[in-house]
Amino acid sequence: MEKGTPAEVVQVVKKTGVHGEVTQVLCKILDGPEKGRVKRRNCKGNTQMGDVLILLNTEREAKEIKTR
Repeated sequence: MEKGTPAEVVQVVKKTGVHGEVTQVLCKILDGPEKGRVKRRNCKGNTQMGDVLILLNTEREAKEIKTR
């Protein structure tokens, strides 16, 4: 079984998805080889600043949401 990497939400960027069910956040990685880096991720469900997410893959980063 693969262990995830904890990351703390430092900023909630924007809601996205067809019904606004996905939240784009900036999260600071707390452990592992990329410790201290801030990455943009999409997460589903209620998310707020200070929450700790468990990331299964720390190499991936979400694209920035651009408005028209």
